[in-house]
Amino acid sequence: MIALAITSLAAFFVAAMAGGVVDPRLYDAHATFYGDLGGGETMKGACGYGDLFKQGYGLNTAALSTALFNKGLTCGACYEIFCVNSPSCKRGTVKITATNLCPPSDKPSTAGGWCNPPLKHFDLSQKMFIQIAQYKAGIVPVKYKRVLCAKRGGVQFQLNGNPNWLLVVPFNVGGAGDVVDMKVKGSRTGWTQMTRNWGQNWQSSAVYGGQSLSFQVTTSERKTLTFTNVAPPNWSTGQSYQARSNF
Repeated sequence: MIALAITSLAAFFVAAMAGGVVDPRLYDAHATFYGDLGGGETMKGACGYGDLFKQGYGLNTAALSTALFNKGLTCGACYEIFCVNSPSCKRGTVKITATNLCPPSDKPSTAGGWCNPPLKHFDLSQKMFIQIAQYKAGIVPVKYKRVLCAKRGGVQFQLNGNPNWLLVVPFNVGGAGDVVDMKVKGSRTGWTQMTRNWGQNWQSSAVYGGQSLSFQVTTSERKTLTFTNVAPPNWSTGQSYQARSNF
């Protein structure tokens, strides 16, 4: 029994390091904030999301440093963060979704270049920052861990592009949160592999006009769900369509 438990635990940590499942271990990082209390400057960004309020993320968001952003593959992942080792710390934690990139700076890493590689850094919305630290602190050391994303309602798909090029942004994704593979199927076609364009923008050059659209989505925990007939035959770009289920 002991050997079995050790083997199972080892397998769990290997899976966690492979990148997507919830990881109970705490890691060191730092946190700052950007934008005002209304969050206007935190909308859109390098993950491809749009109005974060309409998409269900609100201000529980952060821009990640290059080391955590992983070229956009971490977009949609969720973290729990709390302040440590600073007189500016407040009690409690915040849970956020990764929705943007905190880009590297030409400033030294110790003097303003907080998001320079290889630093692990969270640039939180101001509302999130002041829940764990005093506003005047500016930057604080934190501990963080990956957690499950708890989302309301089904996965949603924002359709962009044009009649000859479909660009899809999946959002409101529960579970691991970060999508690592997508396929699309029209009502008159088979499944087509999509490729990641940037952030969480997934593309296909097949023509799907006049067909209902289904999607197959895989998250970093290697869990795959199929969402059938999410978009109706008269779907249009610039619109979002919600599935009936979530991870």
